[in-house]
Amino acid sequence: MSDYDPITLRILWNRLIAIVDEAAVTLRRTSFSTLVRESNDFACVLLDREGRSLVQNSAAIPSFIGTLPITVRHFLRLFPASTLVPGDILTTNDPWLATGHLPDLTLAMPVFRDGEIVAIAASVAHLPDIGGRIRSADARTIFEEGLQIPPMKLFEAGEPNELLFRMIRQNTRVPDQVVGDIMAQVAANELAARRLLALMDELDDDLAGLAATIHRQSEAVMRERIRAIPDGVYRGAVHPDGFEEPLRIALAVHVEGDAITCDYAGTSEQVDLALNSVANYTFAYTAYPLKCLTSPEIPNNEGSFNPITVTAPEGTILNPRYPAPVGGRAMIGHFLSAAVFQALAPVLPEAVQAPSGSPLWCLNLAGERDQRPFAVAYFLNGGQGASAGQDGISCLSFPSNVSNTPVEVMETLAPIRVEAKRLRHGSGGAGLRRGGDGQELAIRSVSDRPMTAAFLADRLREPPAGILGGQPGATGQVTLNGAPVNPKSQQQLQPGDLLTLATPGGGGFREPQ
Repeated sequence: MSDYDPITLRILWNRLIAIVDEAAVTLRRTSFSTLVRESNDFACVLLDREGRSLVQNSAAIPSFIGTLPITVRHFLRLFPASTLVPGDILTTNDPWLATGHLPDLTLAMPVFRDGEIVAIAASVAHLPDIGGRIRSADARTIFEEGLQIPPMKLFEAGEPNELLFRMIRQNTRVPDQVVGDIMAQVAANELAARRLLALMDELDDDLAGLAATIHRQSEAVMRERIRAIPDGVYRGAVHPDGFEEPLRIALAVHVEGDAITCDYAGTSEQVDLALNSVANYTFAYTAYPLKCLTSPEIPNNEGSFNPITVTAPEGTILNPRYPAPVGGRAMIGHFLSAAVFQALAPVLPEAVQAPSGSPLWCLNLAGERDQRPFAVAYFLNGGQGASAGQDGISCLSFPSNVSNTPVEVMETLAPIRVEAKRLRHGSGGAGLRRGGDGQELAIRSVSDRPMTAAFLADRLREPPAGILGGQPGATGQVTLNGAPVNPKSQQQLQPGDLLTLATPGGGGFREPQ
């Protein structure tokens, strides 16, 4: 079929969402690590035979929605459809081809019907470890950041690539967790494929017509919403902390007719720190806030993003050259929504949101426990920025929807005791609508030996600004035994040390009354 009435289209769209949501439940419930099970750091996506996204699970991570189709199209160029067979599963963690840093592993499985590829079932998950040094901002090249897996087959005709699995196990601190999560992704992809084939058999359809309809209608609505924005060039700029000196993200949003081009000329040059954001990640976290501004209620798929072009000069922190370190790319990429909202606030004042207490903070710990290595990552959200319709939500940073890690889980997986986890009351910026509050986490080492701590944290110098006259939120703080430490550098926690992290509050919206 090529034409669907609105009711049928809506029913089929909901059926597709149900498929990827069930795949997501499978991935979560069969995973081994807290990054998937507790923190929601994954996505399940169905794509058409050309590698264009159709639907993602309801709680998917925005960056994966934007990057995964790009990765699948790289796969199809390197492994043409005519060379693939049922049971093949392709994989990579190449930052420049995939999500922007090594811990995320992308898996894509062609779905065959009557001997032809009709779709792609894919997933991305943040693995608990990928080897190398513990993830931190002070890596100097990608070679320090872990095992690089070029595009290859994880499974071939249903048989696992045992050499690759041995390579992964040999290079990771917690191999059982890592391989367990990978196999959970395989299970999720296989379930999505089975459910999709059952739907196609029910419809007696090859999916091409439905995919074309979804893409066409989503693109048409997106272009209609863009046309409602006055033509012009709108500018924004934000300043991440950097290491010793602040960095600059400069943005010019060109609105012309029914298309938008976002140009990051004037942005800081790439740095020899793991703060660089590759072009895929830059696109994802530029397109996502634009989608939120223009058509948040329209299904996310390739059609929604066709009217958006994103450019960044090569060699900058938003389009670095290999082998730049990229492990902390969220420390830059999560600022892009603030630049987009600042730029478009004059023409979309009721749709924008003040900057949140992001980037998403992450505490990484590694060491030995009971004579076995451990490696864990704990996420902490800052306060959400306020908007015209509501105050910002506390401990809910934007743009990522990664979840906080529960205290019980933190204490189970590492030799630490959580001595405090509480709201930072009043850390949200004042305004007609207040920014959400951040949080404070205090942990004490109860290990009998040193452990390594590394952080992904920002806004310790420059607070999340308010918007349209709103006040800024509070800056963040990281202290070790009461003394401030540089969160861009690794720290050694000695037995009994107390580490305290206080995340930023969100900015306020409009002037207080």
